[in-house]
Amino acid sequence: MFNSREYEWADVTVILGGRDLTGIRSVKYSEKIEREAVYAKGRRPHGIQSGNLSYEGEISMLQSEYEALVTSGNGSILSLSVDIEVAYGNAPDPIAIKRIEGVRFTEAAQGLKQGDKFMEITLPFIALNVANLSAGGNTPASSPKF
Repeated sequence: MFNSREYEWADVTVILGGRDLTGIRSVKYSEKIEREAVYAKGRRPHGIQSGNLSYEGEISMLQSEYEALVTSGNGSILSLSVDIEVAYGNAPDPIAIKRIEGVRFTEAAQGLKQGDKFMEITLPFIALNVANLSAGGNTPASSPKF
């Protein structure tokens, strides 16, 4: 029988720098590639060329998780270089694992406003790679054809 169950937030585990984040509120990451149309004779492109890959994202967490990161970064998260592992699923379902490698945070902004019950901190980042560990290998999540 086909099981069409989708992953939900309760199925997500995020490990940042070896620490299981229990105060995580969201995680988002993307892989981009430069693409450019190549023009020659005529008005239409003759082809599309590919360039560099880039990886970026953001992670949101409660203030207590953020303060633990600040402590491990000797007072600033901007000096940290960590890996983030994101695992989707629970046994016995297949578990999808992505490793975001070489994460460096680009901003450390905090804020509260009247009526807030907790502080949620969103940390944008850039990374070196996103690897797909689900198949048991250490291969990139996607391999663009050049």
